[in-house]
Amino acid sequence: MKLLLVFFVLFLAAAVINADAQQARKVLPYQYKVDDLANGLRVVTVPTDYPNLVSVYTVVQAGSRNEVEKNRSGYAHFFEHLMFRGSENYAPGRFDEVMKKAGASSNAYTSDDRTVYHETFAKEDLDEVLKLEADRFQRLKFTPEQFKTEAGAVLGEYSKNSSAPTFKMYEVLRETAFNNHTYSHTTMGYIADIKDYPNQFDYALQFFNRFYRPENTTIIVVGDINQADVLQKIKQYYGGWERGDFKQLIPVEPLQKQARSKHIDWESQTLPYVMVAYRAPAFSETEKDKAALDLLSAIAFGENSDIYQKLVLEQQKAARLAPDFDNHLDPELFTVTAEVKNVNDLNYVRDEIIKTYKRFTTEKISQKQLDETRSRIRYGFSMAMNSNDAIAGTLAAFVALRRSPETIDKVFAMYDSITTEDIRFYAEKYFKDNNQTVVTLATKKGGAK
Repeated sequence: MKLLLVFFVLFLAAAVINADAQQARKVLPYQYKVDDLANGLRVVTVPTDYPNLVSVYTVVQAGSRNEVEKNRSGYAHFFEHLMFRGSENYAPGRFDEVMKKAGASSNAYTSDDRTVYHETFAKEDLDEVLKLEADRFQRLKFTPEQFKTEAGAVLGEYSKNSSAPTFKMYEVLRETAFNNHTYSHTTMGYIADIKDYPNQFDYALQFFNRFYRPENTTIIVVGDINQADVLQKIKQYYGGWERGDFKQLIPVEPLQKQARSKHIDWESQTLPYVMVAYRAPAFSETEKDKAALDLLSAIAFGENSDIYQKLVLEQQKAARLAPDFDNHLDPELFTVTAEVKNVNDLNYVRDEIIKTYKRFTTEKISQKQLDETRSRIRYGFSMAMNSNDAIAGTLAAFVALRRSPETIDKVFAMYDSITTEDIRFYAEKYFKDNNQTVVTLATKKGGAK
């Protein structure tokens, strides 16, 4: 009997130690609560120790990925602008007045998979901010004249952005790498579609009615809050928001059969650039593909990588070199961009980047590299969540993927499960010649051969 008791005590102790270890591995240290309204609206509340301040992020699961209709690109981004033009109970300009009076910072952004609106303000203004947000999300109102004015603003933004070589390169890269999926266009959309915005007032209202619905939306409230009070206010202001019924099929991109490339002759003087991209996996909480390549991205092309040390610091052939491999709902691109100092080295830098991709299809990284990279990513991620706004902004990016803060800990648990052989295996799986797209850019008189 005593032996059985000792065994039971040891079993409980082990369970407690294991639970503590699991808790210690959590990356998101804040206690959060997730509530769903009857209409499908999701609410994530996170009390913090940052006094008197609150951040509200409203995540709409609509981005350029959802723009499937021909000649109708860029509308998710366009609505990021239109949402500030007024609503039924707040005249144009009133939004800015309320925010200014509250001393609030307010902005929005659009990506491939989401549109996010955010404010940070004093906690006593929470009621007014939620009331204002609820009104524009449910009762957005703008005239044809205001619509045309904002269309002109978007055209001006496109013109400004397109004067940058990297913007044009990214646009061409997407068009070249994707033939069927909507990732083929950027969040701004095609210039021809933007120029036609003034004629698309009715379609714009249709876009809003399709996607700005509670089942597509998550509200994140972080800060000096009482969770029950926040939920009550959101039910009060958003409870009457009607669920939508729009269904959409996103086109599937077929397998790429051969390497693709494009060169851009740039009219004005600029340093040359090269982008080397490979078709890569979508975000996943269960499959290792994306997590393994996330870790490889830092090891192979980060500032501590061999190629960065060689091209940027030692040989000084590149002024800048950086990987880009964000989380996406559908398979995307693993891209490395280099700004080259001399056009005569453009092909050399391109080939060195390709060689580095290929290197890791056969060569395993060291366990030490893997462990240090995991630790550095975890530490950097945790340290970055140093304010209500930073916490809410981080949550927004993950909530847009699976509508749950739990996704963060699942991702880092996946990182912990990755082995050195996993990284080599997935590099070999994706970094094949038929998955490759290369775009180069140089001043017109001297491009890549």
